Amino acid sequence: MRALIDHAILKPELTRADVDAQLDEAAAHRVFSVCVRPSDVAHAVERLQGTGVGVGTVIGFPHGTTTTAAKVAESLQALADGAFELDMVQNIGAARSGDWERVEQDVRAVVDAAGDTVVKVILETAFLTDDEIVTASRAAQRAGAAFVKTSTGFAGGGATAEHIRLMRETVGPDTGVKASGGVRGLDTLLEMVQAGADRFGTSASARILDEVAHRAETGSASALGDDSSSY
Repeated sequence: MRALIDHAILKPELTRADVDAQLDEAAAHRVFSVCVRPSDVAHAVERLQGTGVGVGTVIGFPHGTTTTAAKVAESLQALADGAFELDMVQNIGAARSGDWERVEQDVRAVVDAAGDTVVKVILETAFLTDDEIVTASRAAQRAGAAFVKTSTGFAGGGATAEHIRLMRETVGPDTGVKASGGVRGLDTLLEMVQAGADRFGTSASARILDEVAHRAETGSASALGDDSSSY
């Protein structure tokens, strides 16, 4: 389960002390990676050195409306700072306008800048119709993205099993599907796994992994439930 989790440390109001506490929590739980704000990448890489926890970051976050040139520059800086994966927000307005050539070119520019680095494309599914989710997923796949991802967690709506299922059916087995936004407990995560997700962005990592340990030890669910403060 740990290998599925990108622990999200993205709230704009987090202090350095807050970030450090979250980095230490991620290291203690040995999650796959953290996803931090771009300005925190170099610090996170240094603090997590030797823990086995990777450091990813976000590009064009959270609205996807920065120019392609700005996204490329942000990507190159993140890579220079040590990021090993990039989660970019597609141009949501272009997608909703049906300007799919612009959407695809935007993604391809970041993928090209990233080289061998994994790029995940955040669709922000809460803003899209099912047809737009399908078309956006295909555009990201054509542009070379390694994953399509549901959400930023900051748009008032997050991942749903229905959207995960639709994305998985669209991209097939060779492109990853990441569920993010609203994954606040183990039962939700397991539902998303069944729907086809193979990576998760959540700030509720500790709650989820504590629940995994509890169920393994006792064979039954705890009273923890979802962490309503997470995203």
